[in-house]
Amino acid sequence: MTLLDVQNLEVTYPGGAAAVRGVDLTLEAGQKLGIAGESGCGKSTLALALLRLLPAGTKVGGRILLDGEDVLAMKWGQVRAVRWAGASIVFQGAMHSLNAVHRIGDQIAEPILLHRRATAAGAKRKAGELLEQVGLPAARASAYPHELSGGQRQRVMIAMALACDPGLVIADEPTTALDVMIQAQILRLIEELVSEQNVGLIMISHDLAVLADTCDRLAVMYAGRVVEEGPAGRVFDDARHPYARALSAAFPRIGDPASRFAPAGLAGDPPDPSALPGGCAFHPRCPVALESCATEDQPLRLADAATGRRAACVHAGAGAEEAAAVVDAAVVHAPAVRAAAADTTLPDIPGVRGSGADGDDSGATGSRAGTDDGEATGPRASSGAATSGMDADGGAGTSGADAAGSTGAADPEAGGTDGARSTTA
Repeated sequence: MTLLDVQNLEVTYPGGAAAVRGVDLTLEAGQKLGIAGESGCGKSTLALALLRLLPAGTKVGGRILLDGEDVLAMKWGQVRAVRWAGASIVFQGAMHSLNAVHRIGDQIAEPILLHRRATAAGAKRKAGELLEQVGLPAARASAYPHELSGGQRQRVMIAMALACDPGLVIADEPTTALDVMIQAQILRLIEELVSEQNVGLIMISHDLAVLADTCDRLAVMYAGRVVEEGPAGRVFDDARHPYARALSAAFPRIGDPASRFAPAGLAGDPPDPSALPGGCAFHPRCPVALESCATEDQPLRLADAATGRRAACVHAGAGAEEAAAVVDAAVVHAPAVRAAAADTTLPDIPGVRGSGADGDDSGATGSRAGTDDGEATGPRASSGAATSGMDADGGAGTSGADAAGSTGAADPEAGGTDGARSTTA
């Protein structure tokens, strides 16, 4: 059953920045979809658009079908009913999303009170159960956010997202700024909860390796568009688009000296969404661009019929071996550098496992690259004592991302601009 069907979604901010351009995605119930890309490629804007959490004045086009109903065509009351109960978001940066002056139990309980019409005692009991479900003692419900570690706060955010049993959970950088051990715990927790409750998951991250390990399918975004989409493992190991190939090559492989000592990179930065280059937006950075790429944009085309993989590249229409050989040129390792790296011998350090070139890799911490530590612009409420979430009416509510009081809402029918809306991609 198709849980989410995004058709030709376009998002343009008031200043003219085309943050999302013609995105098509589908998600089945119980399926995990990863969305990857550099900062500024439109990942978070896409997530906010799915539940109409964008600032007033933003132009949104296309269709977002959630359980067959178009979210963009819903009246404001319907949208509020869908948030939390139909779909919820785990915002990046838990400390920025939780209200510092409210106990976490109260923040988890509020959407239960609003959507499930539960009694105060029932909501409190459910909050304790949710905390235990994500690996925290129920007694921690009386704690304030500053009394919890980063990993514990992230678990609280996951508990809030699951409070009303939504069919879809959107996790926007859920492991940002966490150390690798806590990241692994949070990722395993999300996987277990999705599997147990048959919830559809969209996970957004810069870390392609994490998404390949966690998700069923993977979509790579660049300049507001999906440039490759397919089975997560295949996209990570054998990408058909030069940008996706370069992202994958940026992660060193344990046991491969060439990649460990000379990891690949990609020169330049994503283009300004308000001044995109002509043709394929990636062509100024693409090492295998043709002359036509500067004038002709490439649509997503079938690159592998067996797996349904699609890529927006002129080379994707070639045969599998030919396309892979061409796109391999996008890996930015210079042959001489790779050869030199492969011959490099590190000195043996007493007491350190695998310190020499021939040592084993059991002491390595993994092949994952760190994520950006940029400030999250999550759903902090700007009025009263409202805290993170998507559903308060202002005042002392726990959610700011859907406040219809105080500052208004992002929907034209509600008027005004909700201070809880993120205005960044």
